Amino acid sequence: MTTATRWTIAVLALLSALVAGLVLQLRGPAPTTPDGATGGRPGDAAAGQALAEARRGADLSPCPTAGAGAGPAALRGIAVECAADGAPVDVAAMFAGRTVVLNLWAYWCGPCRAELPVLAEYQRRAGSDVTVVTVHQDDNEAAGLALLTELGVRLPTLQDGRRRIAAALRVPNVMPATVVLRADGSVARIVAQPFTDVAELAAAVEGR
Repeated sequence: MTTATRWTIAVLALLSALVAGLVLQLRGPAPTTPDGATGGRPGDAAAGQALAEARRGADLSPCPTAGAGAGPAALRGIAVECAADGAPVDVAAMFAGRTVVLNLWAYWCGPCRAELPVLAEYQRRAGSDVTVVTVHQDDNEAAGLALLTELGVRLPTLQDGRRRIAAALRVPNVMPATVVLRADGSVARIVAQPFTDVAELAAAVEGR
């Protein structure tokens, strides 16, 4: 190998090293998760922390545990998130063996805002005979939690941004809407209008 060839190889090796270093510098360090592992998107940790704080602020009642039986046939196989803690919930199992007043709403719905305190007061008066559960039907879970916090409504709440529950029960595409489920899982009635007072809601639940 001649001296000229050796110099050519050395120059090419140096240039390759410089190019590789420049590429690595431009790419920057890999993103990390809070535990130091690589992966994840920037902002995921902050969004998760904000949602956890929103849940603590709302201080919602926990979602009911599974009841007796299989629950409403239309809701079997549907799992959504319990807004109180983010845990998955088997909807049919949760409603099994209970008389349920199921209210469908979203944070941006004005009539829903007015109706939510009515539902909370109805639950207080009805006691354990009826279980009132609300379903937030928008992907912005934090906004829903913020509204519940503002209103002081602590009812058990399901997060269902895809509106799977409403679709399964064939609820009209309006909000708010309320579904009354009998203890045997059948639908007693669907009311696609807001309730303005407890007496009006009680009459609808009882079929008067």
